[in-house]
Parts: sequence; C-alpha cells; structure tokens
Amino acid sequence: MSTAVAEGKTWNGGNEPLKASYGKMMMWFFIVSDALTFSAFLAAYGFSRFKFIDAWPIADEVFTHFPFLHGVDAPMYYVAFMTFVLIMSSVTMVLAVDAGHHLNKAKVTIYMFLTVIGGVIFVGSQAWEWNTFIKGEYGAVQTKGGNILQFGEYVEQDGEQVFKRIAVKDFAVVDTHKERTLQERKNGLWFVGEGSIPAYDVNEVLKGMEAHENVLVRTHYIDEESGEKIVLSRDHSLKTLKNNGTLYVEGANLKANEYGAPLFADFFFFITGFHGFHVLSGVIINIIVFFNVVLGTYEKRKSYEMVEKVGLYWHFVDLVWVFVFTFFYLV
Repeated sequence: MSTAVAEGKTWNGGNEPLKASYGKMMMWFFIVSDALTFSAFLAAYGFSRFKFIDAWPIADEVFTHFPFLHGVDAPMYYVAFMTFVLIMSSVTMVLAVDAGHHLNKAKVTIYMFLTVIGGVIFVGSQAWEWNTFIKGEYGAVQTKGGNILQFGEYVEQDGEQVFKRIAVKDFAVVDTHKERTLQERKNGLWFVGEGSIPAYDVNEVLKGMEAHENVLVRTHYIDEESGEKIVLSRDHSLKTLKNNGTLYVEGANLKANEYGAPLFADFFFFITGFHGFHVLSGVIINIIVFFNVVLGTYEKRKSYEMVEKVGLYWHFVDLVWVFVFTFFYLV
C-alpha cells in the first residue's frame, strides 16, 4: 500500500503528463523518432557530399528552371518559391490553431483551407522539379571511369570569358542511315532486354564536336583554386571524348546523371522523395481535418485539439524542409 502511494506521489501526472494529452504526447514521440531518421539521412548526405567534394554538382547549375520561362536562367528561384510557400503554409497553420483556441470555426476553416492549398502547391512544385531533373536539358557523355563530360563554349560576358553550356542536340551529327531497334523478347531472345535507346551515340557527339570548333568539354570535377568545373583544351576535349566516351546520358536516374556524381541523384531522389511523402501525407490529413472543421465535429466537442496535433506535424515537415533546402541547395 505504501509503495503504491509513493509511486503515485512520484508520478503525479494523471492522464496528462507534462500537461499534454495522450494524442499530443504520441505526436511528439513520432516527431522525435522521425527527426532522428531525417538526421541520419542528412548526415549520410553530408558525409558523401564532402567525401566527393571535387565531383559534386553545383546546385546553381542544376536547379535553374522556372515554369513557363523556358530558356531563362533562374538559379534557385523556383526552389526559393517552394520554400516560401511551405513556410507561409506553416504561418496559416499557426493562425488556424490560434483560432481553434478561441473556438472560432470560421477562421479555422479559412486558415486550414489556405494551409491545404500551400501544401498542394508545394507537392505539385516538387513533382515538376523531379520531372525537370529527370529529363535534363543539355545532355552529357559518360566515360569508362564514370566521369561526366559536359559540353559548352566560352562567351564574353561583362568583359570576361565565361563558359556556357551547350545542349548536345544543338551540335551532334545524327547518322540518318543508322538503324537500331530496341531488343525485346519478341525478337527471339526472351531472356535479353534493355532500357530505352539513348538519343545519340558517342560517335555522333564526336562528329558534331569535330564540326564545331568552338565546342569544348568540361568535366564534372571542380578545380580547387578557381572553384569551377575543369574545362579541357580543344585537343584534350576531342581526345578524351574519342578514347573514353562510352554512353550518352540525358537527365538523371539512379544509374547516371548529366549533372555529375551519380550519388547526388540517388540522395536527391531518396531524401526529397521521403520528405515529399511526408508533405503529401500531411496534405491528406489536413484535408480530412478541414472537412471535420466544416462539418462542425470539433465545434461540438468544444475542442480543436486535433487541429493543434496536425499543426505539430505540419511544422515539423516545414522545419525538415529548411534543413533539406540548406543541405541540397545552399551548401
């Protein structure tokens, strides 16, 4: 009996430890565990990033697109827009929670709706960014050792010679007499298959480069002194492409990418995809809560605690994106 009394005095938390309900405590437990998961992913990314620092793609050269502005060089603009939208959705969620504390159904409805819209815009933007990243723009050639050969020329800009990328499609010489069909099971070898045929082969790229004297090769390695990618001389460019070029690549996938080290694409797809899944889940949950608010479910309970719980999750998703944005796009 005395032991039970002592334990009761020691705990003294009742049904709401730390003055938090069971639901909020469980949400905090989930957030902490999920934060550890994201921390492990970002730590692995950071380790790989600095291990291959001389071959890592430069974010300002990779994320340069903006919807409906084809050909406009807008480095990081759209990513900044996505970040702004997600942060503003976190603000509207704060306002929704505050309105819930005052049992103001009308304001909770408006702010929850704005939060859902912000989440939908972010998810759609991320899908567009993935599509652009996968398709690529310029194309490149992969060498036997896994190096990525990009193409461009020097142009004068503000009184200085600046290297500008050139798309392979703008100079490659296509062999119109060459015919090549995709190997399929119906052709007789049922156990043999292959992926899509590259748009060009190395010989076509080489012929195009020989026909355009201004085209040079740039490797995906960074010069330590200048901090820029290494550009080869004309003779060295032709020699490297002829002797070491093996495969034309366009865009990015889990095997190779035109931007540089393949590991960059692996981390990009995995970490941003994992975060995108969290945002999509949050949008779905917010939609459910929004309709419950409209139907007056929480008004009848005289408590909008559910809005506060989903708000905790939404703020966590926003905070994680700040770290993802910093690691992938700014560092």
